[in-house]
Amino acid sequence: MGELVNSGMLNVVSLAISVVLLVVGLVVWFFVNRASSRTNEQIELLETLVDLQKRQNALLRRLCEANEPEEKEAPKAAEETANSQDDDFIRLVAER
Repeated sequence: MGELVNSGMLNVVSLAISVVLLVVGLVVWFFVNRASSRTNEQIELLETLVDLQKRQNALLRRLCEANEPEEKEAPKAAEETANSQDDDFIRLVAER
């Protein structure tokens, strides 16, 4: 009779351990799945950001290319003003 009670207890204990392991497994799966889905969302957002940055870089290149001739004329004017400032400085220095 004691053997029947012991074998019945072992079945209940093994069933309880199986249920606990199943619950722990489901909880772990839930958090892993949740983290994976969040990571996928973040990857999608980063990919869209990269696409937007590529478009912005392309637009900036177009703007720079469009403004390029104006920039070449501007340094000449800057050199002329620098030369005139140098002449003014020389005029201020007293000769010995």
